[in-house]
Amino acid sequence: MSEVVDHLAELTGFRDRDVMDVTLVSALRDLLEPRSVAIYRYIGEPGAERWLTRAHLRGDDAVATADPLWLEPDRLPPAADFPQRLECMRSRTVLQWQPQAVAGAAGSGIDVDRAPKLAQDWINLFPIATEREVIGVLEIHSASRLKSKAQRMVSSVLRIYHNFQGLLDYSERDTLTGLLNRKTFEESFLKALSELSTLAQVAAADPQAGENDRRHENIHPQYFLGVIDIDHFKAVNDGFGHLIGDEVLLLLSRLMRSSFRFHDLLYRFGGEEFVVLMRCDEGVDAAHAFERLRHNTEHYAFPQVGRITVSIGFTQVRVGDSPAAAFERADKAVYHAKDNGRNQVHNHAELVSAGQMQEATQLSDMELF
Repeated sequence: MSEVVDHLAELTGFRDRDVMDVTLVSALRDLLEPRSVAIYRYIGEPGAERWLTRAHLRGDDAVATADPLWLEPDRLPPAADFPQRLECMRSRTVLQWQPQAVAGAAGSGIDVDRAPKLAQDWINLFPIATEREVIGVLEIHSASRLKSKAQRMVSSVLRIYHNFQGLLDYSERDTLTGLLNRKTFEESFLKALSELSTLAQVAAADPQAGENDRRHENIHPQYFLGVIDIDHFKAVNDGFGHLIGDEVLLLLSRLMRSSFRFHDLLYRFGGEEFVVLMRCDEGVDAAHAFERLRHNTEHYAFPQVGRITVSIGFTQVRVGDSPAAAFERADKAVYHAKDNGRNQVHNHAELVSAGQMQEATQLSDMELF
């Protein structure tokens, strides 16, 4: 019992969701001693859903592995290839089965190349849910079928995991839209900055190695910060009331989710102001994403209100940036859009290059928090 308590204390000792997932699979590996434990998240657009590995740990692994969040979806396994996982999510129940042969493995979503090794394994699936939806599965490969006591223990650990995730959501998410809230922005920004700084140091120490890494992995790490502001939102509140205004904010947050990728970080900063932190290969990719949101918003029929538009400004995050400095650049691009007709997307760097805006000579002292 003390071992279980120790693992639960470790599981709830972190506020980083990535670390929590790794801690969860590590705890279950130690408690059950299975062949492997993994968390798979269900992601992607309707009709093109995929499985993202959040954490995977075999019995003899020293550290867990995971898919990079920015990996292109078409490089991930299609959801339809693993029907048992889909059934586990749909039914919200524990599923257990034992692949019998290579032929059976081919139809069950098991990697045929590994099927002989897994032929005697029992595969145990547990649904992973949030307050809003089922988001994935916990998959345990074991030498024998998990007994009822072990199943209850796993389910209990998952309930604690679910409840703690709910507490994190309560503290980190906007209560109206469900997007990340303002106070979580700085931590995410600094993580992105740390990655940029590390890669810059690697490239400076060995430019050829850095170039080889980017060529083989097709990764050109750049981060972009965008600020989104609803045009004439005060008129919506004044003309239709704050309840309708809140509905507009909620619907816009849904448009944002459908317009951006699953791993782009979406924030509501307050009022009608939203922020996006995204990882892209090039500035043109960020521009396309923001333009997609602008177009989707302009052509969406908001109940009672009708059509609304948004003005968007964005900037590339620079090595040595501060959250305030990057935000200020994007915000200036938003004001340029509003001053020039609204319903536009502008890149701060392009405005400076075109002579329509001056680069700040020093970092702003503006406080975001």
